[in-house]
Amino acid sequence: QVQLVESGGGLVQAGGSLRLSCAASGDTFSINAMGWYRQAPGKQRELVAVILRGNSTNLADSVKGRFTISRHNAKNTVYLQMDSLKPEDTAVYYCGAGLWGRPEPNNYWGQGTQVTVSS
Repeated sequence: QVQLVESGGGLVQAGGSLRLSCAASGDTFSINAMGWYRQAPGKQRELVAVILRGNSTNLADSVKGRFTISRHNAKNTVYLQMDSLKPEDTAVYYCGAGLWGRPEPNNYWGQGTQVTVSS
């Protein structure tokens, strides 16, 4: 089993920045992909960014050029740097981790952290 603990959410004005962190513990050698999903009220959860152990990344079109995902494998931690935030980025952000062989980080979940962007 893997446990994920997120931190770094909060309230920010449009155009501002936030950095989310997610620390993994437990059987961390079993996971490859780590990433971030978000879910806004009344909407489905969507994949925002994913990073593999080899540091290849993929970001949703809606956040490309504004968000950066990075990973510190020795610390089992993944980060999401969010710049130029927009009100439409407001959502609960969930950290996820995926087992080897799974393309998406959706085997394990963090508790979620609220990000609110005011206009």
